[in-house]
Amino acid sequence: MLIGESFQGSGPDVAHVNTVLGPRLGPVGTAWATALATPSQGHAPFVVCLQPGTAVKPFTLFVTKSAPETAAHRTLTWGAAQAGVAAGVADAVSEGVLAPEQCEDDVVIAAVWVNPDAADADAVYENNRVATLEALRNSVQGLPGADQQAAARRQVSNGFYPGPDAPTTE
Repeated sequence: MLIGESFQGSGPDVAHVNTVLGPRLGPVGTAWATALATPSQGHAPFVVCLQPGTAVKPFTLFVTKSAPETAAHRTLTWGAAQAGVAAGVADAVSEGVLAPEQCEDDVVIAAVWVNPDAADADAVYENNRVATLEALRNSVQGLPGADQQAAARRQVSNGFYPGPDAPTTE
């Protein structure tokens, strides 16, 4: 089982994608099928498609991390973000991050967050495309490494919190 993470973009159109990659005939495959078969209120996992009727391979399950709140948020989540995830998985295969045999043997679970305030479909698409590719690349390469983690722990921050030592703007 390989786990990846990526946060891309800025402002409300950012993408935060977590991926789990592993064999269909193992715990990741079991989790994939279980999640597909057991949706919950506001979180209905679905198979990621490049086009209607053309699922991306390795088969990828899209799981929302925030329940869509409005019609616009639903459209961005199920439309632009889903398309971005599909393109990111296809990019990973095309670029050799994932080997061709993984298309038949493995599955991907993509946990995707779309900000309820997002508004730019093209930015949501591109940020999710890049985030998915990077999350898969990070998982295959075993990133972050111990040295990267040691360096990052000195300046912990994220897109919503600048860190305890960040300068204030008053």
